[in-house]
Amino acid sequence: MKRTAAACAIGIIAALAANVSLAQSPFPTRTVKFIVPFPGGGINDILARIIGEKLQSKWGQPIVIENKTGAGGNIGADLAYQSEPDGYSLLLSPPGPLAINQTLYKQLSYKPQELVPITLVGSVPNVAIVRKELPVSSLKELIDYVKANPGKVSFGSQGNGATPHLTGMMFQGMTGTHMVHVPYRGETLVLQDMIGGHVDVFFGNVAAARPQFLDGKVKVLAVADTKRAPTLPEIPTTAEAGLPGLLSTGWFALAAPPKTSPALQSEIAKAVVEVINMPDVQAKFRAASVEPTPSTPAEMAAFIKEEAQRWGEVIKKNNIVVD
Repeated sequence: MKRTAAACAIGIIAALAANVSLAQSPFPTRTVKFIVPFPGGGINDILARIIGEKLQSKWGQPIVIENKTGAGGNIGADLAYQSEPDGYSLLLSPPGPLAINQTLYKQLSYKPQELVPITLVGSVPNVAIVRKELPVSSLKELIDYVKANPGKVSFGSQGNGATPHLTGMMFQGMTGTHMVHVPYRGETLVLQDMIGGHVDVFFGNVAAARPQFLDGKVKVLAVADTKRAPTLPEIPTTAEAGLPGLLSTGWFALAAPPKTSPALQSEIAKAVVEVINMPDVQAKFRAASVEPTPSTPAEMAAFIKEEAQRWGEVIKKNNIVVD
C-alpha cells in the first residue's frame, strides 16, 4: 500500500509540474494567423499587415494573413469562431461580422457575442460625399434638395447591410427624406460611378473619399463623427453641419475564438496594444486615414455592444434582411 501511495503521489506531482510548465510556456511558439474576412488591399487587410509585421518581430514567430472572404465577412468570422482557443488564430474585422450581421442576416453559423474581445485597432469616419455636379454645397442643402426631389436622388453602398447603406437609411430616417439605394460590390465602384455621374450620394469612408475630393472629382459635405477628420480638417462634422445624430464610423477590432482563456486574452491584448502605440505604426495608420484606437478587452466589449444596438435599431426599423 505504501508503494502504491508513493507511486500515486509521484504521479500527482508529475502532473502538476507538467501543468505548471504548460501554463508558463511562452506564447507564441509557432505561426500565428490573422484571419481577415475581406479581400486583400483594403484597409482591413492593410492594418492586419502593419500589426502583423511588428508582432512578428516582437514575438519572434511568423504572422500570416489569411483573407477568408464572402457573405459580408461571415465566412472569415466563422473560421475564427471554429478555431482552437489557443491564440494562434485571431480575427481582425470591421463592424459587420462583430456588430451588425447578427441582426442583418436571418441566420449565422457563428455567434459574434461569443468571440473573445482583444482590442479595438483603429477607426475611420464616414463622410457625406456627393457627385460634383449635384447643386448642393452643404449638408443642409443636400437635405433640402432630397426633400424637393423625393425618390429621384440615388445613394450608393458596397451592398445591402454595409455601413454606408445603413448610414443612408439613418440619414433618411432623421431627415424625413427618401432616396433610391444602389448597391455595388465595392466602394471603388461606387466612387467610379459617382465620378461618372451615375450615383448622387455616398456615405463612404474618408480614406476612399479624400483622393477624389482633393482631385476635385467629388464634393465632401460633412464628417459623420464627433470631431473633424485630421486628413480633411476643413470639412465640418455632421453636428456642425446641423445633423448631430448622424454618426457613422468604420472601425476595426481584434477578436479571438470562444473560450480563449482570460490569461491568454490579456497577454495578446497587451502585445497588440503595445504595437499599435508605436509611433511608426501610428504614422502608418494615419497615412491610411485610420485613427489608432487601442483599448482594453472590456472597453472593446462595451463598444461593440453599443454599436450592435445602434445599428440593430436601424436594421429593424427599416426591415433590412440579407438571406
